[in-house]
Amino acid sequence: MLDVGVVGIAFLSIFLVELPDKTFLATLVLSTKYRPLFVWLGVGAAFGVQTLLAVIAGGVVSLLPHDFIHAVAGLMFLIGGVILIREGMAHRDALQEEEDEEADLAERAKPATGLRQISAAFLVLFAAEWGDLSQLLTVSLVAKYKEPGSVFVGSFVALLLVSGLAVVLGKQALRYIRLDLLHFLGAAVCLILGAVTFSSILTS
Repeated sequence: MLDVGVVGIAFLSIFLVELPDKTFLATLVLSTKYRPLFVWLGVGAAFGVQTLLAVIAGGVVSLLPHDFIHAVAGLMFLIGGVILIREGMAHRDALQEEEDEEADLAERAKPATGLRQISAAFLVLFAAEWGDLSQLLTVSLVAKYKEPGSVFVGSFVALLLVSGLAVVLGKQALRYIRLDLLHFLGAAVCLILGAVTFSSILTS
């Protein structure tokens, strides 16, 4: 049975981390070249596989000693917070470069049929997201809460929503979304989770 609280924590964490990340930009660029529905299906399939692998990894990590798990999870949250703060401060300089990189990937893989479009979107996002911060946070959330199903649902839905926004709203969204603010919100969530995790070690 799903834990609604864990689903919410996973959703909020991954959504705030991924919305200003290259996930949004990669999906946006792909959707300008291919049919948006096919892009979303391919991206969604890639996210499904990535999230499942992260949940499995988190399940393996959860077999380690309790305090060690919480210490590693807390450290990952804190590192994620620092990374997001740095990205938020530098996002303006990196934005165009990331868009150009994703455009090059999409251009090299430009397909003709629906299946090829889905496959291209899958491969581009799967490669771009491997070892991404959202994956590491998913592993940490599973290890911390020991609710793999709840973490999977929250994380996967968040990733689908981020990619859906990119497909539906496209570049218009960037006019109204302050990416630096989203970076800082994501950092705040990570830092809070890290602080709570370490405090649970001290009080246990």
